[in-house]
Amino acid sequence: ARAHHMDANLPQDFQILDSEDQMRLLKRLIKAMNLDEKQWPPRQAMWYINSQKDEGLRPHHIQSYGNPVEQTWQKVYQAYQEACDRAGLVDFAELLLRAHELWLNKPHILQHYRERFTNILVDEFQDTNNIQYAWVRLLAGDTGKVMIVGDDDQSIYGWRGAQVENIQRFLNDFPGAQTIRLEQNYRSTSNILSAANALIENNNGRLGKKLWTDGVDGEPISLYCAFNELDEARFVVNRIKTWQDNGGALAQCAILYRSNAQSRVLEEALLQASMPYRIYGGMRFFERQEIKDALSYLRLIANRNDDAAFERVVNTPTRGIGDRTLDVVRQTSRDRQLTLWQACRELLQEKALAGRAASALQRFMELIDALAQETADMPLHVQTDRVIKDSGLRTMYEQEKGEKGQTRIENLEELVTATRQFSYNDEDEDLMPLQAFLSHAALEAGEGQADTWQDAVQLMTLHSAKGLEFPQVFIVGMEEGMFPSQMSLDEGGRLEEERRLAYVGVTRAMQKLTLTYAETRRLYGKEVYHRPSRFIGELPEECVEEVRLRATVSRPVSHQRMGTPLAENDTGYKLGQRVRHAKFGEGTIVNLEGSGEHSRLQVAFQGQGIKWLVAAYAKLETV
Repeated sequence: ARAHHMDANLPQDFQILDSEDQMRLLKRLIKAMNLDEKQWPPRQAMWYINSQKDEGLRPHHIQSYGNPVEQTWQKVYQAYQEACDRAGLVDFAELLLRAHELWLNKPHILQHYRERFTNILVDEFQDTNNIQYAWVRLLAGDTGKVMIVGDDDQSIYGWRGAQVENIQRFLNDFPGAQTIRLEQNYRSTSNILSAANALIENNNGRLGKKLWTDGVDGEPISLYCAFNELDEARFVVNRIKTWQDNGGALAQCAILYRSNAQSRVLEEALLQASMPYRIYGGMRFFERQEIKDALSYLRLIANRNDDAAFERVVNTPTRGIGDRTLDVVRQTSRDRQLTLWQACRELLQEKALAGRAASALQRFMELIDALAQETADMPLHVQTDRVIKDSGLRTMYEQEKGEKGQTRIENLEELVTATRQFSYNDEDEDLMPLQAFLSHAALEAGEGQADTWQDAVQLMTLHSAKGLEFPQVFIVGMEEGMFPSQMSLDEGGRLEEERRLAYVGVTRAMQKLTLTYAETRRLYGKEVYHRPSRFIGELPEECVEEVRLRATVSRPVSHQRMGTPLAENDTGYKLGQRVRHAKFGEGTIVNLEGSGEHSRLQVAFQGQGIKWLVAAYAKLETV
């Protein structure tokens, strides 16, 4: 584009915007257009503009059909386009679109590049979008030699605009193209490949291929049904421990999950086992932006003088408290040796701030005081949920379009689960529940990722795992509504992409693959019961072996139930039931024995281990 900047209507020194610059510019424009940022978030504007450009559309091409929301976004796109043109700025999507338009409008330039690039090679073709395909198609013309490499079974970025159909379009547009299937696999055992082949055969419209290997059959795929998510995490950690004890490296083990929020329970189990871990391509749970935002609100409620928490949330979500106002507050706090909260109070009493800024600050302080007062006697998880909603954080992140916003909401809901499952240690007994939880969160965040040189378990989402391989792979949360995700079940056409994602997950394993699901899990603060994932049922039976740990729990044999474990006893407690103990916190009943006043329960408590309790004295509450 630099070589033809005049033909492309760009100044010679045009600048390329990265996504952060794009966000800042949109933020400014939305404000200048007098639009409410809460209703028209800059991030959503960016998503809208980029996806229109990926389709090759300019503002005047878009049909809004009288839809006021579409019309507003169209105006934002128009204003953004004009601002970029005035300042000589282009974003990444613009580079492709501008080049495509240049070739269409100036055939002599297109001809120059066709002669220059007679051989075109494109990798990862299943991840290309509309404008990228149009670009390749135009450059190749009718005489170009084109080679594309791609795997239609690994197209997992539909939500980002990728079109798996582009492979089919290519075959239609270049009917003379020869298809070469690469089917011999040098990574996985025969068992793992048979499972992957059977799974992906359930998708329609594939080009079709069958992976095979000269290698060994290998171990069967292990399938474990856990009581709940805590049992699932413990099982995975124990399996990794066994691998390590037998001389295997931790870095050879990967735990894959569909959603980021699932990492928290796994992180806790690994920390309890003192097992180093690294989150690949992501952050630890308590280090994530939305979690730090919510915790900062909770910290400010617990202690108004927490300056770091104040700084983080005073204008998150935006409430019209600008940098200039905050500079005055910071200066006052330095001059008078006050905390930021105290400085605000004094400045408001002295009426020393401008009208709009003063009322915005006043409202923020009233919000924090009201939240502290109204939630003081609530259980910790109810308090947390209320703070996330009333602070405006939930609404702010709900307006973030696409997977990113969805992930943030899931993480906030998982924080509610974390507070619900949190149980005191003895040394915390003199602290309020909120303070005890905040110090626990600070310690977990403080652990930091394992160092790069350190042998550590790898944790990642299934999307992040693409292109990687590990001797030992665990895919957790194999349940309907988790994987496949609820969103893919609600939206037509998304299920096949979920199955491709499962195929990617399965084919990451070199030697051993373990799949786990839970009968019940505390998800986003609620107790849910999911059916096992349909993907489990699509695997060949001969490749899968169920792990039955429960039968190995030692229990005294009583004549009333030779050989069959008690599922329920006359105290009304059931296997798998969740209970709360005054000292040990929340747990799950994993064993029952005896009857009447002699009946005993074995309960797996989070962070406290497994304990036998006499039902008559345990004073357990059901959760």
